[in-house]
Amino acid sequence: MFHQLLTPIGNALLPSFIVAALPIVVVLVLLGWARRPAWQASLAGLVVGLVVAIFGWRFPVGLAFNAVAAGAVFAIWPVMWIVFAAILLYNIAQRSGRFAAFRMWLLDNMPNDRRVVLVVVGFSFGALFEGISGFGTPVAITSSLLILLGFPTLEALTFTLIFNTAPVAFGALGVPITVLGAVTHLPADTLGKMVGRQLPFFALLLPFYVIAVYAGFRNMLRVWPVLLVSGFSFALTQFVTSNYISYSLTDVLSSLVSLILTIAFVRVWKPLPDPQFAINVDREKEVRGDISGMAGWYPWLIVSAVVIVWTVAKIFAIGDVKIPWPGLDKAVYITLYNAPYGAVWDFQPLATGTAILVAAIITAFVVGLKPREFGCAIVDTWVQTRIAILTVATIVGLAYLMNYSGLNYTLGLGVASVGAFFPLVSAFLGWVAVFLSGSDTSGNALFGNLQVVAARQLDLHPVLMAATNSSGGVMGKMISPQNISTGVATTHLKGQEGHVFAKTFKHSILLTILLGILVWIQQYVLPGMIPH
Repeated sequence: MFHQLLTPIGNALLPSFIVAALPIVVVLVLLGWARRPAWQASLAGLVVGLVVAIFGWRFPVGLAFNAVAAGAVFAIWPVMWIVFAAILLYNIAQRSGRFAAFRMWLLDNMPNDRRVVLVVVGFSFGALFEGISGFGTPVAITSSLLILLGFPTLEALTFTLIFNTAPVAFGALGVPITVLGAVTHLPADTLGKMVGRQLPFFALLLPFYVIAVYAGFRNMLRVWPVLLVSGFSFALTQFVTSNYISYSLTDVLSSLVSLILTIAFVRVWKPLPDPQFAINVDREKEVRGDISGMAGWYPWLIVSAVVIVWTVAKIFAIGDVKIPWPGLDKAVYITLYNAPYGAVWDFQPLATGTAILVAAIITAFVVGLKPREFGCAIVDTWVQTRIAILTVATIVGLAYLMNYSGLNYTLGLGVASVGAFFPLVSAFLGWVAVFLSGSDTSGNALFGNLQVVAARQLDLHPVLMAATNSSGGVMGKMISPQNISTGVATTHLKGQEGHVFAKTFKHSILLTILLGILVWIQQYVLPGMIPH
């Protein structure tokens, strides 16, 4: 059994921390400064990670490559299986004319104002997809819709990535919170309540923040009523659902309430016409035959219904097999926890991705898509997602390597050494985890328990710190190579992920700092906000 080393560089924490951070720094620099494609940045980070783990942390070569393989397999199933199925649904909607019909419905029922449309599509509608599938698909689908509505591609991707932060912690029907509860041995319901007392502040802020960035402060103030309705309805429902109903339904209910109330509101309130924000697109573009605008809702209503039933009836658990990873399961000893490290691949043939595939097939049948067109949609999906699959497999492989070799625990130990300031930097620990893994679920598996260990060492509240890992992770989602790669899959910016990264990075840092301040207040000033 390999015992993880925590301070192998000079037998000291600081140099060990700096060297352990090198793989992350390489990915950040190549994406943000060199503007390289995400797959190249991720691959370079993986190579550096292997060198550091094998020669610095003395991680056996066989275990190193085995850890990478385990991460890559997890990335393919279930993560990219969900993404592939969701993009397939999008392509079915495209080929059947339902996506264009949905666009026409928006044009007919929304004010002729890009600020309002950006909030409705990028925030409320995007959050619905996050609640159903997650893993970058909301960015891919909502940005495509915004592009059809006349938004420049880079703008559409940037703002949907920022908006996507509000629902991520409760995405895919609450899976991140469920995993956080499992790895920390804290009640998942209590963790869900704590996250539900952090993220609503950002859900309320985001519509104002994004529109101020997009249109300027004064132009944001001219549409403040709709921003308040959208953000407040989402935030309030997010708090109420996570604290008093069920954290697994938080995103679906919050997004639906926000979507319905915002659309209803703009039927009775409309902003003053402003030519600079008018939607100037060909209203007949891509509309097929006499498909009604309401028919454009079919794919999204069908997938919502199928996934909710799939989850409530626990169909995903049928055929569930937990497979100990050969040669890796309990072959590593976590020095920081004094426990062997399990490596179990949870294979669910009827995972959420399969539910979305079923929804795609039902949608194809309902809209009368011909088998040949369905086959073409599958080919389209493969072409769009193959680079994203490679990127995600590489970056998650790096995350697994850093976890099993001990690099991540060295980083966590270094962050915990800040003592009383840990609440301020706790959010950045979650930020790093999700930047690496691309998933709040994986980020919680990566650093969730580390947050609890640090909290108990520093006499901080473990529920608050564990929840902050998830809330901090959502801020890292907008710069994750996995999320960006999936987001650009349906656009012409494939291979230019670095440009998207550069646009979102500063927003990611700012929002994480704000979260850190909120966590510090909750720990030291308003501890009554922490559920017991």
